[in-house]
Amino acid sequence: MLKLKNVSKFYYSKGIIASGFTKINLELKMGEFVAITGESGSGKSTLLNVISGLDSYEEGEMYINGEETSHYTEREFEEYRRKYIANIFQSFNLVNSYTVYQNVELVLLLNGYKKRAIKKKVLQIIDEVGLTKFKNTKVSKLSGGQKQRVAIARAMVKDTPIIVADEPTGNLDSESAKDVIEILKRVAKNKLVIVVTHNIEQVEEYATRIIKMHDGRIIENREVKEIKENIKPEESIYTKITVFNKLRLGTRNTFNILPKFLLLFAVFFFITMALLSEYASFKTSDDEIAKQGYNMNFQDLSENRLLITKGDRSEFTTDDYEKIKMNENVDYIVEDDLYLDKSINLFKEEMGFGGRVEKLSNFKGDLAEGTMPEEENEAVIMVNPDNYFVSMKKDEIIGKEFTLASDNGQEITKVIVTGLQKYEDDLDFYSVKIYISDKTMSELRTAMNKSFSDIKILFNDKYTEIYDNQLLPSEKVEPGCVIINDENRYQFSNLSVKNRPLTVVVNNLYYEDVLDLTVSNTFTKNNFNRVTGYDNYDRYSGSIFINKDEYEAIYNKPSHQSSVFVKDVDKIDETVNSLQDMGFNVRKITDFRVNMFGSILQVAKIFRVIVVAVLLVVLFFISYFIVKIILKSRNIYYTTLRMLGATYNSIKRILDIELFINSTLAYCIVVTLFNLVKYGIIQNEHILKLTHYLGAIEYIIVYLILFIMVRLISIRFSSKIFKKSAINTYNEEV
Repeated sequence: MLKLKNVSKFYYSKGIIASGFTKINLELKMGEFVAITGESGSGKSTLLNVISGLDSYEEGEMYINGEETSHYTEREFEEYRRKYIANIFQSFNLVNSYTVYQNVELVLLLNGYKKRAIKKKVLQIIDEVGLTKFKNTKVSKLSGGQKQRVAIARAMVKDTPIIVADEPTGNLDSESAKDVIEILKRVAKNKLVIVVTHNIEQVEEYATRIIKMHDGRIIENREVKEIKENIKPEESIYTKITVFNKLRLGTRNTFNILPKFLLLFAVFFFITMALLSEYASFKTSDDEIAKQGYNMNFQDLSENRLLITKGDRSEFTTDDYEKIKMNENVDYIVEDDLYLDKSINLFKEEMGFGGRVEKLSNFKGDLAEGTMPEEENEAVIMVNPDNYFVSMKKDEIIGKEFTLASDNGQEITKVIVTGLQKYEDDLDFYSVKIYISDKTMSELRTAMNKSFSDIKILFNDKYTEIYDNQLLPSEKVEPGCVIINDENRYQFSNLSVKNRPLTVVVNNLYYEDVLDLTVSNTFTKNNFNRVTGYDNYDRYSGSIFINKDEYEAIYNKPSHQSSVFVKDVDKIDETVNSLQDMGFNVRKITDFRVNMFGSILQVAKIFRVIVVAVLLVVLFFISYFIVKIILKSRNIYYTTLRMLGATYNSIKRILDIELFINSTLAYCIVVTLFNLVKYGIIQNEHILKLTHYLGAIEYIIVYLILFIMVRLISIRFSSKIFKKSAINTYNEEV
């Protein structure tokens, strides 16, 4: 069955070679009860480790059923142990947090037995060693003799042809020692039992062969009783550990030692908090930087503002606005949003304000002074109460007439300020917000469209661009007609321009309007006022005059672009998607922000990516170091699993499950905490600020990072378990 021919074992340490044993020749048969004895350091335990495949040998040959093993890899020795060897250790190598039943069951779980095939077999073996009434007792509460019986039961249940026992009675009293030896003797009937002992008297009456060692050599090999029966060894039947068994062991290991569970939970709780906090901090930093951006075309860069146009670029209708308002996150709509991005001046005599305008229908809150407008030409303003004019000359504001003008000084209309509203936080100290009527807004729309439009005329088959102040309205001009300077007659051979066609084309970003007109009259310096209704010929000599109503119609168009302001910025992306599904073109105003330090910010973003990568590496090694310390107490456990037949992959998977459950619990607690804060159930300003930047995608990414870290920790730790031979790993710290 087992044969050693000139087998030697050496140890290498810091350039020094030490001999475990030398030139061992030995042949053992099934049914033998072999006792190996000798003083401490004689090599008997080392020989047992080599025989059981827990350690390698450097010289000679060991045969198993006639097969050479000198070429065996570590994986092949693992398989050899699973098929042939059951170990009984001097220090028991039991899992103290497991019950008697669970310790015995462990071998079968690792070797692929299914649950329904395990119970009967385990209970039978426990009964054979006399521990039935202790089957649900944790091993840590048993006596030394009882623990050794559990170790024997675990070896017996594996049902291998060879059982090796290293000092099985070394820690027992004489009565317990006798019971253990008798059990081993019963087992030896059909197996090869090899017992290492320093007390030969305890086993002498049971042994069939006694081997005595001294200084690494066999000095006596005495057959006490001849075994004539030729027993054929039967390999232990095993399969790969099932997924269910891995889950059972991983889950059991998660909670079986409370201090370990709490420490691991704390580590993963810290890692999850660190990852989420770091990610949210970077998002906060990006957001703060983005808020510092500007855009020359947009003054109102509020983060809750959306620019919206129709898909076909046509004008908005009342039905369109009703559809938009159906979205529950829409706060209000600014139909004519061009004025949001233009400064409007409000002035009279030596008093003036600058700011933005709003529809009076969007006014919210209460007035600090005055009354709400009742007439079309009335308005209220919102201004800082510490403003000089408000604090010192309030009586010269309320009830007084002001001129409303564009930022380029063009006067639009007159309004009477009837009231003042308190200052809002998002307003500049010197700015005001002017709330005006629909009629005044219409006049403002005309002025704004005019300032954004290009004008050209087609006359005498030539297009000519003109400035906006060269196209003027006049009550003297009939509809469909135009009056131009008489000097244009020189462009024609008959020196006559009357009844000639002239086309006015007005074009801007949103629309194009074409007026086909006929020259009805001309003006000279002498008849300028009578024909046009204007004074100052020198100023307007290059202008053309059209009907006042047609002039208004060119510029006073319904809105082609509007702005939607949302209630909840956190849901702005959902609102964008919803409006796009309705057929609108939608852009967040923040997309148009430009930062003057753009290139520096790009470098900063790259630097932050590097920082995140370094952080992840640091977190991994910190967590691995801490987990390693926590799992240090589990070194014996996982090495024992290896000795009992667990492969690298099965140990890795069991550890994966244990760490995965622990990390997932920690992750779920953190996410729950963040959401309790987000929805106001728990109050914490710092976490609340972080939650604004964390959505489903961010939580998933952090969980994936956590999952990868768990896998890496598991791989690294499991690799340490299998880096050396099983016995060396057992004797060292991982």
